[in-house]
Amino acid sequence: MAEEAGSFYAAVGGRPTFERLVRRFYAGVASDPELLALYPEEDLEPAIQRLTGFLEQYWGGPTTYSEQRGHPRLRMRHMPFKVNPAQRDRWLHHMRDAVDDLDLPPLYEAELWGYLERAAHAMVNTFED
Repeated sequence: MAEEAGSFYAAVGGRPTFERLVRRFYAGVASDPELLALYPEEDLEPAIQRLTGFLEQYWGGPTTYSEQRGHPRLRMRHMPFKVNPAQRDRWLHHMRDAVDDLDLPPLYEAELWGYLERAAHAMVNTFED
């Protein structure tokens, strides 16, 4: 399915923008031992591809993510991992750096960040350390 011309995805630059966002984010994750411990794969490339695909689909791009993996079910997919407020905050810290690196127009930046912040809060599944 082609991206819709009026979508957020198209407006911010399509896949190259989301790839840049996710790669910058995972560069931060790779340098953060506590957050990196949540990732079961030694190579972060599969996680990079999954998050890029998810975000581009969510924002109006190709539906490849669902075609390959089914419904996103974000909370369910994250349940096997202990996601506490401290890990959420670490995730948000690295994602904030990645969003800032995009230098999007303020309206687009606010919309993207608002979603990412809400999603991060929704993934918390424990208050244990």
